[in-house]
Amino acid sequence: MNYFVKANPNRCIGCRTCVISCVVAHEGRQVFELDPDGYNFNPRLFVVKTAQVSAPIHCRHCENPACLTSCTSGAIYLEDHRVVINSQKCIGCKNCLMACPFGAVELVATGEIMADGSPKRVAHKCDLCARVADSPCCVKVCLTDALELVTEDDLRDNILEKRRSAVASTMI
Repeated sequence: MNYFVKANPNRCIGCRTCVISCVVAHEGRQVFELDPDGYNFNPRLFVVKTAQVSAPIHCRHCENPACLTSCTSGAIYLEDHRVVINSQKCIGCKNCLMACPFGAVELVATGEIMADGSPKRVAHKCDLCARVADSPCCVKVCLTDALELVTEDDLRDNILEKRRSAVASTMI
């Protein structure tokens, strides 16, 4: 079972601290060390904020990922309970963007220039901070505890609790 980050829109205040922490964690340097003119700000999650609700949109690391199935270059694969993109293999075909039912994948410029002079763009999405942090950094920094990493154990416990509640309600 793949892990994923669950957002509670009743707790999210739309501060976008999760977005900043994502960029900083994947950059590997402190935000104050970056040259603002020479850096592309590419978070791996997006905060949707309306008058009624706000919540970050993450990759859900689906069990049967449509993005993986649609990838013609083999750049998307499963690894350690997550769906990962190898940006070196990505050809920027946009199939994964179209296939993702959550809108969690986007194309970002790599800084490389293609043979035709256009910037190289590759697919980009949440990777649960694989190899950059001990847990998703967005979960660790969320000021209101609106984000939670969901694992197989969490789902099993949740299902068990629902079953117990269902049995208990029939006995009343």
